[in-house]
Amino acid sequence: MNKVFKRIRQTLRCEDGAVTVDWVVLTASLVGLGFMATAIIWTQTAGVSGKIATYIDTQEVTPLFSEDEIPKE
Repeated sequence: MNKVFKRIRQTLRCEDGAVTVDWVVLTASLVGLGFMATAIIWTQTAGVSGKIATYIDTQEVTPLFSEDEIPKE
C-alpha cells in the first residue's frame, strides 16, 4: 500500500508533458472562442440578410428609356 502512495506522489510531482497540456488547453479555448464568435456573427447576419432580401424584393425596377429607344436589328 505504501508503494501505491509513493507511485501516486511521484506521478503528481512529475512535470513532464505539462507544456503539452498547457498548449492543448490554450488551443482548445481559442478554438471554442472562435466557434462562439462565429455563432454570434452568423445569427446576426442571418437576420440582416433576410431584411435586405425583403427590401430588394419590394423594389420596382423602372428603366430610364422607353422600348422605342432600343435599337432593332
